[in-house]
Amino acid sequence: MHAIIIREPGGPEVLTWTEVPDPEPRPGEVIVDVAASAVNRADLLQRAGGYPPPAGASPYPGLECSGTISALGEGVTGWRVGDRVCALLAGGGYAEKVAVPVEQLLPVPIDLTEAAGLPEVACTVWSNLVPVGRLRAGETVLIHGGGSGIGTFAIQFAKALGARVITTARRTKHAALIALGADQVIDYTDEDFVEAMIGKADVILDIQGASYLDRNLQALAPNGRLVIIGMQGGRRTELDLGKLMAKRASVAVTALRSRPPEEKAQIVQGVRDEVWPLLESGAIRPVVDRTVPMDQAAHAHEIVAQNLHIGKVLLVVGQ
Repeated sequence: MHAIIIREPGGPEVLTWTEVPDPEPRPGEVIVDVAASAVNRADLLQRAGGYPPPAGASPYPGLECSGTISALGEGVTGWRVGDRVCALLAGGGYAEKVAVPVEQLLPVPIDLTEAAGLPEVACTVWSNLVPVGRLRAGETVLIHGGGSGIGTFAIQFAKALGARVITTARRTKHAALIALGADQVIDYTDEDFVEAMIGKADVILDIQGASYLDRNLQALAPNGRLVIIGMQGGRRTELDLGKLMAKRASVAVTALRSRPPEEKAQIVQGVRDEVWPLLESGAIRPVVDRTVPMDQAAHAHEIVAQNLHIGKVLLVVGQ
């Protein structure tokens, strides 16, 4: 098969489409013939040498994919060769084939190519807004980076839960995010979200980390929950425990890729039970900015790095 390899840590130019050995399914795994994968920020970090795959995972980038099952490993039940699936991966999505634990498979409720952009965002958003953030109907959620794949999905999911949704994004993306269900969009390039949100956010879903920590604490309502899922704004800063104590607030920092398989399986099941019906009904739809041939993954990384896209950039095999 062919896959995108990272020749050495560096810029997009180090991504190379080349022939590699086919994967073999271990017990409890299936082989998926990949139709499409998606570019996530974690892929850019891995390419640059800052986010190595977990032990035992594929060395190729790609944290999600869609495709068709072509082989079953020993002990696999409930799935058949020919089934259309999408999958949460620890790596390996930028390839023509990938081995996937059956617990991380999901059925495809929509177009097969578009489904490639669902598993990582759905699992990230559900696991952080529901079990961790405990977002409830009638509460206010602040979602940073509303134009991203995570952001566009989180806006729709939070709205489906009955929350009031505030998000941050460049002004050029505001109309699209309001169409997705955002009640208010704040332009982070020339507005301070704290002025609009001070003491109002019951839950904050944050991708920035250190640079936003103090302002996020100001924006939290009493008993608020700050959930940090990214460190685009740095990893080190000071935390004023007094502010947390005064609001009886909490801060959680989570990652999906490094979770053990049993935790990923629980998350995937939660997504299948609570999120997939919303996709099937049309209450949530995937937001795809564009598709790019997989062998041009370097170009797709440049697009995502520029932060001008809305939703997901997909890599399509054979396009």
